Amino acid sequence: MFGRRADATQVRDISKTRRFMPYVSPRRNDSLVYYTTEIEVEPAQRFIEEQNRERPEDRKITLFHLYLRSLAIALHERSGINRFVAGGRLWQRDEVWITYSIKQAIADGAPVMTLKRRFERDEGLLEMVDSFREELAARRTGRLTTSDKELNLLIRAPGPVLRGLVGLIRLANSLGLLSKSAIDNDPMCCSIFVANLGSVGLDAGYHHLWEYGTCSNFAVVGRVQARHDGVKVMEVKYSYDERIEDGMYAAITMAGIKERIENPERLL
Repeated sequence: MFGRRADATQVRDISKTRRFMPYVSPRRNDSLVYYTTEIEVEPAQRFIEEQNRERPEDRKITLFHLYLRSLAIALHERSGINRFVAGGRLWQRDEVWITYSIKQAIADGAPVMTLKRRFERDEGLLEMVDSFREELAARRTGRLTTSDKELNLLIRAPGPVLRGLVGLIRLANSLGLLSKSAIDNDPMCCSIFVANLGSVGLDAGYHHLWEYGTCSNFAVVGRVQARHDGVKVMEVKYSYDERIEDGMYAAITMAGIKERIENPERLL
């Protein structure tokens, strides 16, 4: 409240038009914009092969790791993307949090693993990969996160009680009353949500934004495939809430993500 939340500071230096937008379009999906980038991945694949020669099997770098690192850099350097609207006001997030999901197999009912992680500004690529691998290995052994445990408790409540509890969380979020621990443990309170469909050989698709939480951006990473000219590319499709920044700002940010992956030495 009063211009400060546990996870963000109110953005005041904005135009009257942008200040008015949350009242004209109160929902994220009222202001939803779609954008696609096509990333040429052959330089990245050569880079990954070279880097992995000296790394153990359980520490191998993947194309998805390069994407996450480039995305984290963009969120730090282009802070206008790391914002959200809550309670009719625009907020600048203090930290970079990325939630990502990985589907385990192409099959009906196959489990989807969802993880949320804070990405530090000065974190190196190899350090990030090691941390990512450790967290993934822990989750695959069945370790539950705090949000998993809370969800397991909440889902046991009767429908009316559960709706009431979710309504209270929404109200607390709009008033800026959620605690730091509640925000940090909620996968939907993040800078961006990333779905890696390429891990199971699927094409990218556009995704809506959830009205719950504070996530203003969604990215879907598709499989690597050959373009009409034979060049290998990876398509990433974005959905974002235009209330946080204009389309030109977002387009430049996403072009930077693409450029770093196509010149992967920069990620070191």
